[in-house]
Amino acid sequence: MSVVESRDENASPLPAPADNTEVSKPPPGVIATRLAAALKCSERPLCYVESSEGAAARIAEALRALLPEIEIIVFPPWDCLPYDRVPPSPHCMGLRMDALRIWSTPSNGPRLFLTSLDATLQRVPPATVISKSLIEFEVGKPFDRDAFSDFVQRTGYQAEGVADDPGELAIREAVIDIYPAGAPGPMRIVLSEDETVKELRGFDRSTQRTESYLDQVTFGPASEAIYTEGITYDHGPALETMEQLLLRLYQHMPTVFDILGDTKVLLAPGATERMERYLEIIEDARQSREEFDDKEPPSCRSLYLDRAEWERLSSRVCTDVLDPEQGNSFPLQISRGDQRKALIEFVQDHQRKGMKVVITGNGKTAEAICRRLAKADGKVLRSVDTWEAVLEAEPGTLLRLACDLEQGFIDVRQNVVVMAATDRPGRIGKSSTILAEAELQIGDVVVHEDHGVGVLKDLEAITVDDVLRDAARLEYRDGGSLLVPMEEFGKLWRYGSEPEAITLDRLHTDAWQKKRDKITADVQSTARHFMKVAKQREAEQAEKFVPPRAEFSAFARRFPFSETPDQADAIQSVLSDLSSGRPLNRLVCGDVGFGKTEVALRAAAAVALAGGQVALIAPTTVLARQHFSTFKHRFMGTGISVGMLSRLLKPSAAKKTKIALAEGELDIIIATQSILSKDVRFDRLSLLIVDEEHRFGLKEKRAMATLAPFLHRLSMSATPIPRTLQSAMVGVQEVSLLATPPSRRRPVRTSLSPLDPASLRSGLMREYRRRGQSFIVVPRIGDIEKVGALLHKIVPELSVRVAHGEMQAADIDEAIVRFAQGDGDILLATNIIENGLDVPRANTMFVWHADRFGLAQLHQLRGRVGRGTVQGIVTLLTEHGAELAEDTRIRLSTLVENDRLGSGLAISLQDLDLRGGGDIAGEDQAGHMKAIGTGLYQKLLAGAVARLRRQPLGVQQRAVVNLGEVGTIPSKYVSDPAVRLNLYAKLLRSSMVNELNDLEDEFEDRFGDPPHDTLRLLRTSKLQLIAGQLGVAKLEAGPKALAITLTENTSSEVLAASKKAGAVLREDRLIFEASSLAGEDPSHFFHRVLSAAVG
Repeated sequence: MSVVESRDENASPLPAPADNTEVSKPPPGVIATRLAAALKCSERPLCYVESSEGAAARIAEALRALLPEIEIIVFPPWDCLPYDRVPPSPHCMGLRMDALRIWSTPSNGPRLFLTSLDATLQRVPPATVISKSLIEFEVGKPFDRDAFSDFVQRTGYQAEGVADDPGELAIREAVIDIYPAGAPGPMRIVLSEDETVKELRGFDRSTQRTESYLDQVTFGPASEAIYTEGITYDHGPALETMEQLLLRLYQHMPTVFDILGDTKVLLAPGATERMERYLEIIEDARQSREEFDDKEPPSCRSLYLDRAEWERLSSRVCTDVLDPEQGNSFPLQISRGDQRKALIEFVQDHQRKGMKVVITGNGKTAEAICRRLAKADGKVLRSVDTWEAVLEAEPGTLLRLACDLEQGFIDVRQNVVVMAATDRPGRIGKSSTILAEAELQIGDVVVHEDHGVGVLKDLEAITVDDVLRDAARLEYRDGGSLLVPMEEFGKLWRYGSEPEAITLDRLHTDAWQKKRDKITADVQSTARHFMKVAKQREAEQAEKFVPPRAEFSAFARRFPFSETPDQADAIQSVLSDLSSGRPLNRLVCGDVGFGKTEVALRAAAAVALAGGQVALIAPTTVLARQHFSTFKHRFMGTGISVGMLSRLLKPSAAKKTKIALAEGELDIIIATQSILSKDVRFDRLSLLIVDEEHRFGLKEKRAMATLAPFLHRLSMSATPIPRTLQSAMVGVQEVSLLATPPSRRRPVRTSLSPLDPASLRSGLMREYRRRGQSFIVVPRIGDIEKVGALLHKIVPELSVRVAHGEMQAADIDEAIVRFAQGDGDILLATNIIENGLDVPRANTMFVWHADRFGLAQLHQLRGRVGRGTVQGIVTLLTEHGAELAEDTRIRLSTLVENDRLGSGLAISLQDLDLRGGGDIAGEDQAGHMKAIGTGLYQKLLAGAVARLRRQPLGVQQRAVVNLGEVGTIPSKYVSDPAVRLNLYAKLLRSSMVNELNDLEDEFEDRFGDPPHDTLRLLRTSKLQLIAGQLGVAKLEAGPKALAITLTENTSSEVLAASKKAGAVLREDRLIFEASSLAGEDPSHFFHRVLSAAVG
């Protein structure tokens, strides 16, 4: 791994950094120790303003690890955009209000106010409001219900059945649960009969079990909008934003600096430049809101600092303590080899320079490092308790500091090297490739169809009939435990993205079954409701559009590619809808490059050529321009006029376009949200095409519906929103899936793996040997040099080309074009390649620090490989030993889980799982989804709809196969239990034999040749599917005979093939004498017979 190092004055000069991002700033540990020194020397309290929230959080972690005696008060920015319709979360507002309140109270010890630039630009509630926005409870003291009720109502708390999210409370007789918005967990107030506080408990929101007892607690608000005395609580206008509410409640809002008073404020290097960017974002957000809202939004100055006020306040900002010119602390990412001696050489080299070397960490990895260094040095490491002791130690001393530091650093000024166990050079441990599966993970909350919600604790080996088999252990409420055999893994459903926010079920009660039965009944009622809505839509009338055959055919022939089957089906469905006399209401879902635009072009041509007007609305001007160019080119010479409307258009040109629309002189208009303005009128608008529909809000969509009566509507998206998916699932909206890849293109295999040089070399050389090319994508330009050095070391025989955003445009184009033409084995680049790059021979991609990319970015990047006929492979690399944040893990897992071509829909379904289904089915259904998990809820809903439509459920039944031996995935073959569990799940959820064939290839590719037990498991699963497809109930093998149990649906071919193999029919069973095997394995025998029946 790597160590962050400040540049030594005697070291060789480093190349100038390519940009002015945090690459040029000291690492968090250096800043933390400098802040501690500044705080020690200062007579005033200290505030440090970082350039971003993430940077501030990393410094806070370093401070808490190295200097726990300092009280760190973190003040975050809102977790929503300026002027956003979605308010900041209660947790965010609770943290902010608590930070301001705590800072305003006296303290005897050292204290640091740590924040980010965007947080300081935003105004805050008055100090008098902040100081009074709290309520305290103490064991043995009276509990005032009226005061408590008044507090929670005025400060934004919401009553729920269970308080499992910040800002929620659940009130019962003698027990009140509340989740203080700024607290790390919920609290429980237990009252005695005389209404005094009997107990104050902290509890786990997942298990609802008590974790701690307290004597006294203080609760802060769940909102920054506090209804103070004299102001009557009300809900305000329906569409009131948080900013509007704040201005309605407070006549004047101060700045953070006003609250800080005489605090000394230190500003991070480069923060002023970011300030300009933040102010531009705020102003742009306000202008956008002003353009698209009926009401004028509040002024920026009423909510945020403007430039003039910032300049006035910045006069007291001091940056000398952290000035890089004085600190000489430009970090350099260095990477050492993967040899065991690299660690010892690194430490001894710095000891010889007279630097103190500190090993941090509390776990086994830190212990291993210390043992290795002690053995090499012949001395036991000296343990110290404080950072002060580190600074006082003799030069060249080897020290141990028991704290968990995320990232190490070298600080030349303080003559110290600090190593974290996660970033040591010369990684300790054997090289292996562990590809984490995303569907189920150890520790996840899952739903068992028969037993309810529990926690997946582990995969265990059990003995059944003298055979060792895997089973999953689930933990339930009150310590209940259940072993789920491998055969039932298909009954396990991942609960969702927030395992902490639920209550586990109890075993051995009928509560779960009652809950499931009730929800099933309610879901059936919901399905009937949606079916009714769907039928009502079918009864609606709309103008029929049938284009002239010759003109439309000529337009279609301009498409320079062959249509994929899905594309052809989508086009035909759209044409059929347009000519049906009912309103077209269809979603076209497909990944980039799968042909959504062509479907839109055909729909537009069908309507425009038949005399109707068409409008296409895109969420951004850039996308609108792209569509305008495409439509203009395709409709050239057809007599159909195409125009564009956006806010970037000159007023005179916009006016001319609007007149042309109103008078019917313009047939097709491409526009942004500007088309929703009241001054835009149409002559005969008949079709609305919505691109990237998930990027429009509910308000915009309602405005779209009012553009014209009986409007046909076509929506397009790679990742549609949950509301749209739910509507499509129950038939309110039709869906066309463009899941068919271009000719001979295969799904891209996606996996998650810790960074391992050996595996990296293996993957790159594998691609080279199959005459392909590889991408390595890094999140920052500053990573290019480091990764390039690593590549030079591990694959010196391969040629590397580079492309990044700091290069001249012509140089970027040349590098990419030459690479596409075959010049180079590896393209090392930033994410500038995520759009528009087609390299047919590129089939492998490694994404460096994939946790630093967004889901959409990763999804787009994945589309760059496997565009030819060879299997594409994407590996998402994370820092070895790093523990991913929950949201990061979910994001990466989503991509790993949905690794098929056209997985935009699957990612949307995962988004539905992460975010919930919204209110499309009302509060009851939203509650049901929360109660049983989205996966099981959708299964029940889909089943109910299918039954009402009298359609098959879409899940192929497997036959029972009892052949004496049960296959397994041995732990010696796949050691990681989570990976093994997911391989079982993938196998059991496969519905086609070719999926099992692919899984067999995956076993071989990832883990080597499958052992006998695994091959038997695969054969058994294939038999289950084949037999189930043929209507067979059971396959059995005993010492004297074999049998096939039939059903009323059994194929006649099974009877014929079995009799040909010597079977005798006895009632509902086909019996084979054991001699029929002639030494053949029973699984092979049945496979041969059933394959003959299939033909």
